[in-house]
Amino acid sequence: MTVTPPSGERRFLNRELSWLAFNERVLEEAADPATPLLERAKFASIAVSNLDEFFMVRVARLKQMIEEADPMVDLSGQTAGQQLIAVSERAHRFVAALYEFTMHELVPELAAQGIRLVPFADLDPPRQASLTAFFRDEILPVLTPLAIDISRPFPLLSSLSLNLALLLESTADDPGRRLAIVQVPPGLTRLVQIASPDGVTFVLLEDIIRAHLPQLFRGQTILESSVIRIARDAELELDDEGGTTHLELVERELRRRRRSDAVRIEMETSASADLEATLSSRLELEPEDVYRVAGPLDLRVLMGLVEQPGFDTLRDPRLQPVDVLPDLDQTDMFALLDERDLLLHHPYESYDPVVALLAQAAEDPGVLAIKQTLYRTSVGSPIIASLQRAAECNKQVTALVELTARFDEERNIKWARALEEAGAHVIYGVRHYKIHGKVCLIVRRTPQGLRRYVHLGTGNYNERTARLYTDYGLMTSSPLVAEDASAIFSALTGYSEPPRLKRLVLAPTTLRERFLKLIRRERRRAAAGQPAEIVAKMNSLIDEEIIAALYAASAAGVRIALNVRGICALRPGVPDLSANIEVISVVDRFLEHARVYYFLNAGDDELYLSSADWMTRNLDKRIELMFPIQTEEHKSRILGNLRAMFRDNVKARVLKGDGVYERRKPSADEPPFRVQQHLQDEAHRRAARERPGVTFVPERG
Repeated sequence: MTVTPPSGERRFLNRELSWLAFNERVLEEAADPATPLLERAKFASIAVSNLDEFFMVRVARLKQMIEEADPMVDLSGQTAGQQLIAVSERAHRFVAALYEFTMHELVPELAAQGIRLVPFADLDPPRQASLTAFFRDEILPVLTPLAIDISRPFPLLSSLSLNLALLLESTADDPGRRLAIVQVPPGLTRLVQIASPDGVTFVLLEDIIRAHLPQLFRGQTILESSVIRIARDAELELDDEGGTTHLELVERELRRRRRSDAVRIEMETSASADLEATLSSRLELEPEDVYRVAGPLDLRVLMGLVEQPGFDTLRDPRLQPVDVLPDLDQTDMFALLDERDLLLHHPYESYDPVVALLAQAAEDPGVLAIKQTLYRTSVGSPIIASLQRAAECNKQVTALVELTARFDEERNIKWARALEEAGAHVIYGVRHYKIHGKVCLIVRRTPQGLRRYVHLGTGNYNERTARLYTDYGLMTSSPLVAEDASAIFSALTGYSEPPRLKRLVLAPTTLRERFLKLIRRERRRAAAGQPAEIVAKMNSLIDEEIIAALYAASAAGVRIALNVRGICALRPGVPDLSANIEVISVVDRFLEHARVYYFLNAGDDELYLSSADWMTRNLDKRIELMFPIQTEEHKSRILGNLRAMFRDNVKARVLKGDGVYERRKPSADEPPFRVQQHLQDEAHRRAARERPGVTFVPERG
């Protein structure tokens, strides 16, 4: 019997609202009393940063579509205008909830523990006098008050910068209320610490400036002032008009981003309607683009409180990643990989073997070449340092650098040029495709001839985020994997048709079709009465063709369990559509980032790791990689970790068919199970089992 699933909006959830639902789950972690207090402040700060990016990218895109009268509807059947209305309503509710929690719960609880944010007006006279002297000596020389009138246009305020907007009383020469702007200097610390008998006490920089505004506008009457913050369109429009390199295009667009259209303005609730109207008019914003907040703007400042030394009882216990190779300094990584593959699960296991592999490759005289993709790296990255060292040692170093990694563009340009100066060959991206796959290939001369070593990962080459994000990495000397990696680099750095690969799967050429083939095979297995199951973990699921294939597999009887951290357009549990599909989201201490795909195949199972989500951009518009896990030990371990995600009843939320997430809670006879804690404990147990025993060897005379 053929099942015809519901059509139209019932088939899909809206991606923008699904993203906002994810950020609501982040805020839930901040509001959870069971979360340590400074971790709650961290989650609140992350929620703010997430929302900023959402407005600068997704809301900006919706506004652009409306301006261009783009009639396209999304998967849920909504036009850009309809989506923007729904997004605005939900975002306003979110911001209200964020500030209600922050100002009435978080800030008072932090103060009770000795971490205080105090308004300037609440300080006693001696401490106010001390800050006045600080203002005169350290702040005033940096400030530049900007008067705005007919002869002086509205200044270009940087996206996400803090500014004080003022209305000044009219004069005989200028009968209307006058507007002025004072930027809060980004180069000065926003948290100004003052003397405190216990704990730490801070006053916000903008609060100190506001208290001393009369010194900037002598002889003027200040009617009101409000801190404001503008978010601007952050998308890069890389339209090549000829005669311009990719690097020059990116640099040009980064300059344009600074003066792009405003998409949102935040201001204090105390600001008058007059000031709001004036600013909205100047910035060409609608009333729904104005977000009034009852507290400090830009709550990312909370991260500064989180990073204060001490207060360890208010944090999660420090994670010590397991040293998979306890004697790493004495370990010959090449000899190790000649013997076996090495699977790493971060942050539970240390990222040090990856760093060590590159460091040894840089110094090993047998290494002839290193080829690597780079998307986001850390400040002062040891991996970049190793690539520079290798190039300086006259090894052939090729780096495929993705310049357009969002909000890391300027940093990537800087270290890419440093690599070039060291002698590396740098490829600044691939035309029309963003390089998101994670692969490093090392070519080494051995007594047996040339041998190649490969690292493949689900996360970036960044040892710092490897302590914060959950990811997998595979290190191998498999000839078939190495042959594929070589073919991929040759295709990306030269003029070549997409290669035929034996082990790896590449987007945008074959990855989409491979996923569809694997899903359809499970559907056929189920239709034939054979065991069929799909278990997958990813960051986002919004590709229409993939979702349609999953619906068809569900209708055929395939059991499908999906762990989707963020956006999910698929509606689970809908009769005659997705009754056999379960979707969960785990939001916990570490950002779930690994992509894992498992297919039962009637017992002849296959498991893959990938850099790609089930998103159209990953499958069609990016260079992505998927690689199989074939060692039975590694496959069993990853699958065990994957299935454990669906046992979480502390930090997991279950997605309902209407788009609502409900926290999964243990039943009366079910003990609490927190998967990230379980995986951390399991990593330590495995290390203890594998640690070599002590052998006593007597010395003989």
